[in-house]
This record gives sequence, structure tokens and C-alpha cells, in this order.
Amino acid sequence: MSTRFRHIVRLIDKDLDGAKTVVDALSDIKGVGVRLASIIAGKVGVPLNVRIGSLPIEEIEEIEKLIKDLSKSGLPSWLFNRRKDLESGEDKHMISSDIDLTVKADIEREKATWSWRGYRHAYGLKVRGQRTRTTGRTGKTIGVAKKR
Repeated sequence: MSTRFRHIVRLIDKDLDGAKTVVDALSDIKGVGVRLASIIAGKVGVPLNVRIGSLPIEEIEEIEKLIKDLSKSGLPSWLFNRRKDLESGEDKHMISSDIDLTVKADIEREKATWSWRGYRHAYGLKVRGQRTRTTGRTGKTIGVAKKR
């Protein structure tokens, strides 16, 4: 068991600051927030106030294994960020670059089906019901002319 302090901890293709606490360091990973990080630390059995650089390699590997396979860890499905996936129909939790790739694929699918959201994405308009009369303008500025 190695208890030597490490200033940089490599976890899920991300370099984490070893001086941060376990919860703060895990929340630096894309797709893992503070709440999920504290749940993961509790599930592994790591105290929340311990620095991640002082953890043994075995516990870090156990944390990484748990994060990579959260759907089989017995956590409730409302904690995941991708529930009822369209392709598989199961509850998943995406992390790191998987989030970006999945969102991009979802947008491309909407564009291909020409749904209303896909139409708005394709033409670069607001998608979520925001007003467009005054905000979100692109191109030449139109406004009130200054008096000379």
C-alpha cells in the first residue's frame, strides 16, 4: 500500500490536483458534480475531507472503476445524467468526452429528422423558447443612432 503523497492524480483521463479534497477533485471530472462525488466517496469508504493525493493507489483504482460503471453500482437512476437512452433504453451516466459526443449525436439526429429543435439548431436560432426579437442578433448592429 503506497501512502506517499502525489501532487497530480490521474483519474479517468484527467489530471487532478492532489492537494484538493476527494469531493473537490472528483467534481473536476466532467459529468461528476459535488453531490455525486460525495456519494462515490461514501460508497468507496473514503472520508470526505482527505486529500486525494494521499489516497493509496488501490482506492483510486476502486473510485475509477465505480465512476466508469455507475449504472451497475446500485445508485438510484435519478442520479444519472442520461436516463432512458434512445438507443438502448437504459439509464446511463456519461463522463468526460462521452458527454460531448452524445450531445453532438443528439443534435445531429434532431437535424436529420427535421424536428422543430433540429430546425432551430440547423439555422443557429435559439432552441429553448427564448425571445429573439431583441436578443441573439447576429450580423450588423441595429440600434439607436447617436445624435450628432
